[in-house]
Amino acid sequence: MSRIAYDPVKDRFASIIRKSRGLRTLFYKLLDLFFLRSWYVRRLLKQYAAPLDRQGHWRMLDAGAGFGQYDRFILHQFSRVTVHAVDVKEDYLRDCRHYFEQEIARDRISFEQQNLLALDAVSDFDFVICIDVLEHIEEDEQVMRNINRALKSDGYFLMHSPSIYSKEDAGEDESFVDEHARTGYSREDIRQKLEASGFTPVDIAYTYGSKGHRAWEWLIKYPMLWLTKIGLWALPVMTLYYIVMLPVGLLLMGLDLYDHNEKGAGIYALAQKEDN
Repeated sequence: MSRIAYDPVKDRFASIIRKSRGLRTLFYKLLDLFFLRSWYVRRLLKQYAAPLDRQGHWRMLDAGAGFGQYDRFILHQFSRVTVHAVDVKEDYLRDCRHYFEQEIARDRISFEQQNLLALDAVSDFDFVICIDVLEHIEEDEQVMRNINRALKSDGYFLMHSPSIYSKEDAGEDESFVDEHARTGYSREDIRQKLEASGFTPVDIAYTYGSKGHRAWEWLIKYPMLWLTKIGLWALPVMTLYYIVMLPVGLLLMGLDLYDHNEKGAGIYALAQKEDN
């Protein structure tokens, strides 16, 4: 089976959507729809960040903002939050600045190029998200300690990453693992690292269980392979394909969201800073 180099694919999408505000907005909506991790992240944010919004002004750090899709959701969902988004890729940040400066909530978000290993904030934030970032960083515990220091007392940290079970895909597509510092985390591994970094784990669970993983294969993996192998000529066939498969895939994703997965290709962890 053909290999997918995921980072170049993401960079290719970035080069396309930067040309049009409408395309970027559509891209955000498609990410929210097609990627199950976004379903989990948005559900957890609604549950744990909503009380902060009711209490008054609060601050969110997006540690590894990427395309900025979670920032858009947070600004639209919560009216009293100020978001500070950091990433190592200046071109991604430049595109985000251009997009968000035209948003109504533009005065509630800022962007900064920063390496999470050198994060120097101290007790500045009420909530930190770090979505599909830590698997790229060898010194992940150092990043967790930096995030802990950046949080106010009792502040929340939400992360998502591939799990140890994502290696089951590596036999077909080792490039997925090649781009990571580690294959992924287990529940026990992430719990130990969080506690060693000064956090109290609140909720740790696998995502992309059997149903969600199947939906990912049908809606993301195979279409990407077709695009890689055939190019834009695959688009007419993919349109017909999605008419049939999209409802099935979304149903499987919805079921996965409420399953208690014994294992899954992804994992999230919600933790709280220990009150010293």
